[in-house]
Amino acid sequence: MLKRAVVTGIGVLTPVGNNLEEFWTNLTDGKSGVGPITRFDTEGYTSKIAAEVKNFDPADYIDRKEARRMDRFTQFAVASTGMAVENAGLNIEKLNRARCGVILGSGVGGIETMEQQHRILLERGPGRISPFFIPMMISNMGSGQISIHYGLRGFNVTTTSACASSTNAIGDAFKLIQRGQADLMISGGTEAPVTSLAVAGFCSMKALSTRNDDPAGASRPFEAGRDGFVIGEGAVILVLEEMQHALDRGANILAEIIGYGASCDAYHITAPDPEGTGAASAMRMALDDAGLAPDKVDYINAHGTSTPLGDKLETLAIKEVFGEHAAKLAISSTKSMTGHLLGSAGGLEAAVCALSITRGVIPPTINMDHPDPECDLDYVPNNARQKVVDAALTNSFGFGGHNATLIFQRFSF
Repeated sequence: MLKRAVVTGIGVLTPVGNNLEEFWTNLTDGKSGVGPITRFDTEGYTSKIAAEVKNFDPADYIDRKEARRMDRFTQFAVASTGMAVENAGLNIEKLNRARCGVILGSGVGGIETMEQQHRILLERGPGRISPFFIPMMISNMGSGQISIHYGLRGFNVTTTSACASSTNAIGDAFKLIQRGQADLMISGGTEAPVTSLAVAGFCSMKALSTRNDDPAGASRPFEAGRDGFVIGEGAVILVLEEMQHALDRGANILAEIIGYGASCDAYHITAPDPEGTGAASAMRMALDDAGLAPDKVDYINAHGTSTPLGDKLETLAIKEVFGEHAAKLAISSTKSMTGHLLGSAGGLEAAVCALSITRGVIPPTINMDHPDPECDLDYVPNNARQKVVDAALTNSFGFGGHNATLIFQRFSF
């Protein structure tokens, strides 16, 4: 018999808040975390804006010496995990740590360290490369450092499926618990891609918004004037537990995870399937996995990146899966405020789903001044909405055609 998996803790470091309450308040107030890039000189860049984490000092969360041996994406992961562990009320010493694991998602890993060390190689030669270069740069070090920090000896891996990475991570962690292979999993995503090379690459693709004179208004999913996504950074970590494990320790259960679907477009390296077939398949798989009828879903946190093609095709896929119920769904893209955290986006949006259930509020899609006629569903424009949410679905779609969907519901026996 399959086990049940619940969410008992959330930790966040995001462009709109470095703790859970600040994050949620700013999201529901419709506050944008986008501004001019401060992490490097943007002279010559077509896009000069990003959603950066503000006022982050790793020494506030991690031993200073240890932090110097971590890339920024790993620092984010370890710091957010500390907040998630505290939020879950976990006593690590009382856990069977052989049955506690970590699965994180990260699309680009330690790209900042890669850039720094490459400059050193070119300017000073191979003998000056740091011995910590490789363990700082590799994408699995976020999950590795969390396990080292807490002594978690269970299943440990990092998923890399572009912007679906952390949705896949949470889905895989859910399945481990469901199969009885883990009591507790730390899962979510971490990403620190606001670097000179990464932003230059996305600029070259013409994927980023160039609304540099209006940073707060640049990310505008489903809106007629959208011109590309805004790159973001941060980490969001969820504590997932087997239901009885959580109940036995008196945990506060925020939501239950009940469905996971994943597919591939098998179409193009960056463009989505023009019929939305892969996205629709992932949603159907998640609904089937949950045993949930489409009309039981109250809220969708959309992938909604603010790209001309992606938003239109996600709308098409939602209509295909939900039929007449699509018009009754509340749908929002929190990327309108947080920007796009790439491989960490799904973790953030999974947290939003859990919080919408437990707090009865749906964050808005801001910057919806002129809705796109081809995006004609209810995107909760500009203002948060009070609503009882019993079941919430979140989508993530990534370069390479990766699609992933998770479903959360209100917990009950």
